Amino acid sequence: MVLDSKRDRVEFILEPIARSLTRFSPNTISWFAFALAILAGIAIVASPRMWTVLLPASALLVILSGLFDALDGKVARLTGKTSRRGDLLDHVLDRYADVVMVGAVAVSAWCDPYLGLLAIIGMLMTSYMGTQCQAIGAGRLYSGLLGRADRVVLLTIAPLLQMAFMLFSDGWIGLGPVSFSAFELVMLWFAVVGNITAVQRALKIWKMVPP
Repeated sequence: MVLDSKRDRVEFILEPIARSLTRFSPNTISWFAFALAILAGIAIVASPRMWTVLLPASALLVILSGLFDALDGKVARLTGKTSRRGDLLDHVLDRYADVVMVGAVAVSAWCDPYLGLLAIIGMLMTSYMGTQCQAIGAGRLYSGLLGRADRVVLLTIAPLLQMAFMLFSDGWIGLGPVSFSAFELVMLWFAVVGNITAVQRALKIWKMVPP
């Protein structure tokens, strides 16, 4: 929600890009964004062996996936092709893209899998609460500390920060008695703040529902 609420500030960037893509179907753009997310996941999993190439590549793929995901709806509105099926496809592919990218971190050598699992739970519950509000007829809910735009930005920063960790240490930084990779720090944020956001949204929805 921190970045989702500021989306209007980047409209001057998104608008001309969306207009240049109006010859494509919005659904095609949604699928392209998902394909980029898959490539990002593959790059993250493979990156420990070729980190100098694959870490920056994964960062680029994540941000491009997020960019095209932000453009499919705008193209649909510009071309008059908005539809319930298109909205459904967008939401389904978004969730799969989230799981592919965060799941790739969770199963990679950069992250403890249990921490990655908690991050996935926080991420999915946050998104679920947003759509659950829509399901009860109160509109999509974007409130809370960790929206999708925030996750995309953090997943873009994580590989770049991991590069810095590799350049200036052995890839992990000690915090008291434990050590974390840059990816683990981001997963820890997803796990803690993601679940806090899910609870925030659940409480807000609870107040909307009549007793």
